[in-house]
Amino acid sequence: MNVSPSHQAVQPEYRLLVFLVSIGFFMQALDTTIVNTALPIMAKSLNENPLHMHSVVVAYVLSVAACIPLSGWFADRFGIRNTYFSSIVIFTLASLGCALSQSLEQLLFFRVIQGIGGALLLPVGRLAMLKVIPRVQFLSAMSLMSLAGLIGPLIGPTLGGWLVEAATWHWIFLINLPMGLLGIFVTFKAMPNIKEAQVKKFDFSGFILLVVAMVGISLGIEKFSSAQNSLGFSVGLILIGLVATGIYTYHAHTHQNALFRSTLFENKIYAIGIIGNFFARLGGNALPFLLPLMLQVAFGFSPLVTGLMMIPTVLGSLVSKPIIRPLIQRFGYRQVLLVNTLLVGTCIASLALTTADTPLWLRALHFFIFGILNSLQFVSMNTLTLKDLAQSQASSGNSFLSMIMMLSMSIGVALAGTLVNLFTVYYGTAQITAAFHSTLICLGCINLITACIFWRIPRHTPI
Repeated sequence: MNVSPSHQAVQPEYRLLVFLVSIGFFMQALDTTIVNTALPIMAKSLNENPLHMHSVVVAYVLSVAACIPLSGWFADRFGIRNTYFSSIVIFTLASLGCALSQSLEQLLFFRVIQGIGGALLLPVGRLAMLKVIPRVQFLSAMSLMSLAGLIGPLIGPTLGGWLVEAATWHWIFLINLPMGLLGIFVTFKAMPNIKEAQVKKFDFSGFILLVVAMVGISLGIEKFSSAQNSLGFSVGLILIGLVATGIYTYHAHTHQNALFRSTLFENKIYAIGIIGNFFARLGGNALPFLLPLMLQVAFGFSPLVTGLMMIPTVLGSLVSKPIIRPLIQRFGYRQVLLVNTLLVGTCIASLALTTADTPLWLRALHFFIFGILNSLQFVSMNTLTLKDLAQSQASSGNSFLSMIMMLSMSIGVALAGTLVNLFTVYYGTAQITAAFHSTLICLGCINLITACIFWRIPRHTPI
């Protein structure tokens, strides 16, 4: 049997499609990070406490997580081009709404709408490439597209810091407009409107249960330290979220058309990977929000310098890519994830040793090491989680993993913001640095729980 080479270059007729999907991926990746360094300035402009601005990040990430299950069904039912076009229009208009917002409430509303558009951009774009581009060119196409996802986080914090100093915070959203308009124009040139002939009925009741579960738990944690809400309100939201999770678990077991069937979790490796992903990402995903806030609010750094200080983390992530596979082949998934999970937790907690007087070179080295460890953690977990799924479960399993990744980011940011506020009350505003340090120690300790989860990986799990 002749085997086609797996690394053929992308042919010219498909390059415009790859460019289009890269635009969407870049916009989504950029928007996840560009806001972080601008939060203190945004808070000042909107007359809000900087420590209460985590809701701006949570609103976006949570709406992305909630709407990921819609992406595949919408594309099959209404066509790939129509769905992608709609998502990029929604994202672009919502970005304009964010830029024109005059209050935190208005900004949160448009961030939710922006997240709905962002949730569809990457999954539908990836699906379009999968259906249009020949399989032998797909890996090369994905590699090209992934560069856009790396560039976004690389320039996002610095660009956000520079924009709020050189202009106003509104420009961190306005820069999406030209990219969005370009994407809207290219969509009709590059993307065919492929539909599926037979589309299953959408599991609307399951979708509502998932949304209630995610929103209840995330907002419950976020509101925990809010002076405007009682403790009972926050606990009530969390309980509603947990009850909805329980009901969905039963729904997934009994409903033939469930978005995510319970049979997914009969695969032990997948189940361990999903639970491990959720807990491991709480700390790692919270740091891109927490560190810029600490550098500005506690240490007095400018937004631009803060953004520049985030670059070593992304560079560490890039440096780690070539060594991940050899490490897993040499030591196996279990040993790599056990050791690396503890190293990530130690690295997060050790950030509590830094102060405003820490030398810049040492701080940059610290962030660089965290970037290496965090990237090694995420890639190893994702590969482990998906590697044994049957072909019939690959799409559903990948969508559920994507949803869990975004949900964990949402809860991680909400938890970090809540802990900082609670520790600020405990120590007093004069000891704001101690509040950030205590939060970092707590986030690092969460990785001890994750190590216990990865302990259950079978010793001789094949690569």
